[in-house]
Parts: sequence; structure tokens; C-alpha cells
Amino acid sequence: MLREIVLDTETTGLDPTKGDRLIEIGCIELFNRIPTGREFHQFLNPDRDVPAEAQAVHGISTDFLRDKPRFPQVADAFLEFIGSDILVIHNAAFDVGFLSAELVRAGKSAIAMSRVVDTLALARRKHPAGPNSLDALCKRYGVDNSKRTKHGALVDSLLLADVYVELLGERQATLGLAQSAAAKQTASRRAGAAQRKAEQRPHALPARLSADMEAAHRVFVETLGSNPVWRRFHPQQDIKTDKAS
Repeated sequence: MLREIVLDTETTGLDPTKGDRLIEIGCIELFNRIPTGREFHQFLNPDRDVPAEAQAVHGISTDFLRDKPRFPQVADAFLEFIGSDILVIHNAAFDVGFLSAELVRAGKSAIAMSRVVDTLALARRKHPAGPNSLDALCKRYGVDNSKRTKHGALVDSLLLADVYVELLGERQATLGLAQSAAAKQTASRRAGAAQRKAEQRPHALPARLSADMEAAHRVFVETLGSNPVWRRFHPQQDIKTDKAS
């Protein structure tokens, strides 16, 4: 079973080598490209102010982050959640750069790019004319992003999970599997119903053949001669037997 983690971050700026820090991590778990409902979400105290231009993008203020844990306090929980599985990230170099900087600062190993799927790179190969921002891809694939009034790590991860499946062209395959499973359940229910013993009628139904109908049948059989077609399959059967029945 394929496990993947769709991941997004928010930061104080654009460059972790110039003092910018991580302030939000959002992850959701996929099994076979389907969200399981398991999530990891954490706001972080960056030990610095959030610039106004960054706050305008994600809406996260310095005051809001003052009582939040610092990255080293949540690093182990984060690493446990992502495990060694594939990370699905839009514009992966940006997020991995910040995550690795925080991990190394906390005495942990950096994240290897070899375990990362960059959905921006996928989108650029599939749609070279662009645009390939997350909002543009949501619009292209009909993914509802009406709740994305500002950037947010968890909301963006949820949207990216839907976009990722579309980029891989697996939406119809997923629907087909779901329909197949439903069909199997329906067949199973029908088989179970067929196996149940039918309830017996308290009284036998009256015969539907009248005496006139039986007489007309005997007359018709007489017209078939002495070698009717059913003798090919039941040669031992005698027309007189039919008449007597």
C-alpha cells in the first residue's frame, strides 16, 4: 500500500539563510492517493517578528505566534508523522529548504530531495504554457478553493492532494475502483439474499391451466406426427404419455 504525505509550510520570508523562519507546517496522509483523515498541523514561534508583507500573504501575525511551540519541541512528532514516505510538495525546493534548515538547527538530518515529488515540476511538464500556481491548478481541474482567502499550510495541503491526483490522471481510476467496490458489495448482497431459504406459501396456488387449454394442447400435439422434434433429445418419451398426462 502506497503511503504519501502532502505537505505545505508558511514562513516569515523567502530565504532561510537570511534569518527567515518556519511558522506553520501542514501535512495530510494519503494511502493509494486517497486522504485517510490523518493530519499533522502546527503553528510555530519563530523567535522573530513576522514582516508585514509576509503577514499579508498568510495572515499570521507575530502576536498570534508568541505562545506557540518552537520547532525543536515538535520536531520528533513531525518526523514520526512523515516517516520515511514520499513527500508531495508544490514548489518543493522552497519548503524543503526551510524544513531542512529547522531540522539541522534542531540537531536532526535534513530532508533528502530524492524522497520528494514536486507538483510544480509535474504541472510544468503537463502544462508548459502555465500558469501553474496552486490557485491556477485548482481552477484548471475544478477543485473548490473558495475557502483559500489567504495561504495556509493545512488548507493548501488539502487542495494540493486533489490537484496531485488530477496531475497524475488518476481521478477516473480512483472513481472506477470505488464503483467496482460498490458493485461487488451489491453482488454480495444479492447472493446472500438468493441463498436465504424462500418462505413457503401456506396454501398452494391454484392451477392456471383450464380444461379447455389442456384439450387444445392435446390437439396441437396430434398435429406433430409420430416423430416430434423432442424425440431427438428424449427418444424414450412417448406421445401417448403426453396425452395421458
